[in-house]
Amino acid sequence: MSRPAPVILSFRRTFALLILLVVLPSAGLSGFGVVAIINERAAVEKRLEAAWRGTLADLSAEVPRALGSGRLERVGTERLAFLLPDDQELSDPDGTFHVENGLVRTKDPQLAEALAALVPEAASLPTVPTVFSLATNGRAVMVAAERQGATVRGVRLSGVALDGLLSDKAQGRATSEPVRFTLLPVPRDTSSEGGIVNRLMSEVAQARQNALGPPVLAERVLSAPLQDFRLVVLPTGEDPVASASTRNRAVYGVLLGLFYLTLTFGVGYTARVLYREARLSRMKTDFVSLVSHELRTPLTSIRMFIETLALGRLKDPAQQQEVLNLLTKETERLSDLIERVLDWARIESGRKVYQRESLPVTDVVDAAVAAFRTQRHGDGMEFTVKVEDGLPHVEVDRVAVAGALLNLLQNAYKYSGPTHRRIALRAQRDGGYVNLSVEDNGVGIARKDRKRIFERFYRVDNLLTRKTEGSGLGLAISKRIVDAHGGRITVKSEPGQGSCFTLQLPVGRA
Repeated sequence: MSRPAPVILSFRRTFALLILLVVLPSAGLSGFGVVAIINERAAVEKRLEAAWRGTLADLSAEVPRALGSGRLERVGTERLAFLLPDDQELSDPDGTFHVENGLVRTKDPQLAEALAALVPEAASLPTVPTVFSLATNGRAVMVAAERQGATVRGVRLSGVALDGLLSDKAQGRATSEPVRFTLLPVPRDTSSEGGIVNRLMSEVAQARQNALGPPVLAERVLSAPLQDFRLVVLPTGEDPVASASTRNRAVYGVLLGLFYLTLTFGVGYTARVLYREARLSRMKTDFVSLVSHELRTPLTSIRMFIETLALGRLKDPAQQQEVLNLLTKETERLSDLIERVLDWARIESGRKVYQRESLPVTDVVDAAVAAFRTQRHGDGMEFTVKVEDGLPHVEVDRVAVAGALLNLLQNAYKYSGPTHRRIALRAQRDGGYVNLSVEDNGVGIARKDRKRIFERFYRVDNLLTRKTEGSGLGLAISKRIVDAHGGRITVKSEPGQGSCFTLQLPVGRA
C-alpha cells in the first residue's frame, strides 16, 4: 500500500498549481473591479460633463449678452429695477444701493459689505448700466450699476429671476434627463486666511455643501466681469450620476458573481476529475498488483504439480489422482478469477446484456446454492436455507443474479474464519421487493469500511483478508448486477458480530 503515495502527492501538487494559477488572475481581476467601482462615479460625471459642455458654452455666452441689454429704471421714490428689453425684471426688490462720497447706502448689510470693495473704483464705472459680480468672505453677489456724475446707483440681481432667464434661454434644447440651469458662486479657497480655525470651518462647510447640496452634473465659470459665478446643471429628478453608477455597479457585481460562480464550479469539477483520475490510477496499480498475486498462486501450484507428474515422482495411482484433483481445483480457481475480471470489463464497457425472464425465487436460490455446494464449501460449516412460501416471481437474469448471490455465499464462507462457520440464506417478501439475505458469524465490517466495500478493487485490510484470496471485484460486480435489475444491495455488520448482506429485487410479473 505504499506505492500510491506518489500519485496522491502528484494530485496535491497539480491541484495546488491549479489553485495558484486561478487565484492570481482572479485576485487581479477583483482588484481591478474594486478600483473600477470606486472610480465609476467619477467616470460617469466626466461623461455627463462632456455631454453638457456645448450647451453650457452657448448659455454662458447668451446670458452676458442678455444682461448687457438691460436698463435701470426707478420704481417709486427709492427703489431701482433692472429690466430687460422685454420688461422682464431681474432685480431684487430689497437690493437697491447708492455709492456717494465713499459711502454705501443700502438696506442689505451683506450687500454693503460686498460694495465696500467698489468704493475706490466708483469713479471708473461706465455711465451705462453694467452687470458685474462682487465677492467677499466667500460670498458673491451679482449687481447692475451705472455712474451718474459722482454717484453710483445700482441694484442686486435676484437669483430666482436669473434662474428664470436661464430657463427661457435653455428652452428648445434637447436634454436626456430632466435638469435645470442655475448660477452658483464660485467656491473660493479661504483656508489660508484666518488660521487653522477658519480653515477647519471652511472645510466642514464645503463638505456639508457637497453632501447635502444638489449633485452638479456639469459647470462652467462665467467670464469677466461675472467671474465670481458659475453656470451649473442640476438634476430635477433622480440623480443620473447615481443611477448610472448604481446600474453599472450592479451589472459588474452580477458579472463578477457569475464569474466566481463559474470559477468555483470549474475548480471543483477539475479537482474532482483530478482526484478521480489519481484514485483510479491508484486502484489500477492495486488491481495489477492484486491480480498478479492471485494469478501467481494457482500458476505456481499448477507448475509444481505438473513438474511432479512429469518427473514421475508419484508412483501410487491414488497420489496421482489426488494431484490431478488439485490441478483441476487450481485450474478452476484460475479460470474463475479470469472470468470475474472479464465480466467486470463487460459491465464497465456497457457490453453486458441481461436475459431477463419471470422466474420463481426458488430457481435463483437453487442455482446459487447448487454452485456453492459444488465448490465443496459445505465442508465443516453449518449452512441453512430458508425460503418463504408464496413468494412472487421476479423478472431477472437467472445466471447473473444467481452469480451475485453466489458471490455473497462465497464471501460469507471465506470471511467466517476456519472453524464453527454458520451461514444462513433466507428469502422473504418485503413490500414490493423480495429480499435474499446471506448472514454469517464472521469477523464483521467496521463502519468506515461499510461505505467502500462495494467499490471496485477495495478490500478491508485486516489479518483475515490478507490471508484470504480475492480480487476486490466480487461485491462491486454484485452491486452492478442488482442495480441493473432495479434493485439494491444493503449490508448490516458490526466488527466481531458477523455480517448480513441483502439483495433486494423488485417483484416481477407473475
